[in-house]
Amino acid sequence: MSNQPFIFVVEHLDPELGPWSALEYKTIAKESKEHGCRFILSSVPASLLQSEQMSELQKWGAEARNDSIETYFDSNKDKICLLDPAAEQELDPADSNVFDVFLFGGILGDDPPRDRTSELRKKGFIGRRLGPKQMTTDTAVRVTRTVILDKVHLDKIPYVDYPELKLNEHETTEMPFRYVADESGNPIMPEGMIDLIKADADKAFDSLEFADEVQGLDDLKVNDS
Repeated sequence: MSNQPFIFVVEHLDPELGPWSALEYKTIAKESKEHGCRFILSSVPASLLQSEQMSELQKWGAEARNDSIETYFDSNKDKICLLDPAAEQELDPADSNVFDVFLFGGILGDDPPRDRTSELRKKGFIGRRLGPKQMTTDTAVRVTRTVILDKVHLDKIPYVDYPELKLNEHETTEMPFRYVADESGNPIMPEGMIDLIKADADKAFDSLEFADEVQGLDDLKVNDS
């Protein structure tokens, strides 16, 4: 690792920025800044670069670029780690001495959704995986930062898998993700995320903005108590 701060890059190709992603990106930006790291949103469409949403994220420390990561880090490709569920090797604290940049595939609004990670994989980036469970983007960055900065092995991080959220007195929903657990054992989520989920509880879950990043949406449902 050089003397420069670690960099977390999310490739974002969606022409819009939905509320789910906005909350995740804000959380990543704030936590990256707090830990002395950089956060870059890459491949952002030109129209979105000029948006009020992007300006708000930049206030929290996010950097936004229209070009793709291979353009501005073209001479340091061996220092870029792609967080890839299909990678053979898991991320390890020792990787802090190998990589400077950690790359995460953004979510596209395609239906069916494209596997952005597979597109990045084809570009030849070195891959590491974060375990067998699917994570939200902010969770994946949080786990990566914990391993790289705090030198904590993946199997030593406290997790909550598929937490059940209480929407109201009569309804709950199970989130189909792995989260990092806080000191009380609750899932760490972006501020405002639970309120967003509750606000959309009366809609069909396949209309939620975050639904495109879920594989196996049949597992996401509201339960009546």
